[in-house]
Amino acid sequence: MNQKIYFNGEIVPREEALVDIEDRGYQFADGVYEVIAVYQGKPFKLMEHLERLAFSAAELEISCPGINQLQHETESYLASLNQTEEDISIYIQLTRGACPRTHAYPDDLDPVLIMKAGSLELRPDEYYQNGVKIITRPDERWSKCYIKSIALLPNVMAKKAAKRARAYEAVMHRDGFVTEGSSSNLFLVEGDSLLTPPASNYILNGITRQTVIQEIGPKLSLEVREQSISLDRLFRAEEVFLTGTTTEIMPVVRIDEREVGQGRVGELTGRILTAYRELTRA
Repeated sequence: MNQKIYFNGEIVPREEALVDIEDRGYQFADGVYEVIAVYQGKPFKLMEHLERLAFSAAELEISCPGINQLQHETESYLASLNQTEEDISIYIQLTRGACPRTHAYPDDLDPVLIMKAGSLELRPDEYYQNGVKIITRPDERWSKCYIKSIALLPNVMAKKAAKRARAYEAVMHRDGFVTEGSSSNLFLVEGDSLLTPPASNYILNGITRQTVIQEIGPKLSLEVREQSISLDRLFRAEEVFLTGTTTEIMPVVRIDEREVGQGRVGELTGRILTAYRELTRA
């Protein structure tokens, strides 16, 4: 991978993209981010990602370039990479900027915008063919999970717990109801319907999640319902799958020590995965 970094309007070698020791992103996790999949040089849902970046920044009162400027800068950076054969990902991060360490931030800081390209590390084929295991875990995050903040320590700990349990993901719950995975959204299949927790302040409204709700569900003539899902309902689901930029559509066949349905990838989940890949590779 070409190690060019976009750094505040300039494209520089990685070794020149230096972060100030007093950058608030480093000291306070005071920033927001996005990860965009790029298939053969074409970013998938670029505007949706950039709009969410700007929305998250506004929620935290971080100054953000306009959407048109963000689009221009992102496309210029992609063009500089000259990666049209290999699928890649673009990590974008915006922090409030650097200043002497203080909790109450000054109002006149210059934000720091970076972009970094990397391989699009999709999961192994056998995960999609055979399905994966997930675990359940109490949701210990803050109450503004709809902001795509770089403050991800509870998510990190949940993902590590999943890895220790030899599971793909940890799905979190509050007061007996499912919220989302540590880095994914959750769907259930009941008959010919898809169910997913509503886009409240306790979940990140994923771009892949929105794609399933708005495009793939209608294309496959599936009813999609956003409603609260209890843990018991999750355990009784016929099919379960996760969504995310690098997760794509991930079939789940085991939750904790319980089998999902027949313990194999469900028919509807397989159709949704096929439809998603047709959409992203079109």
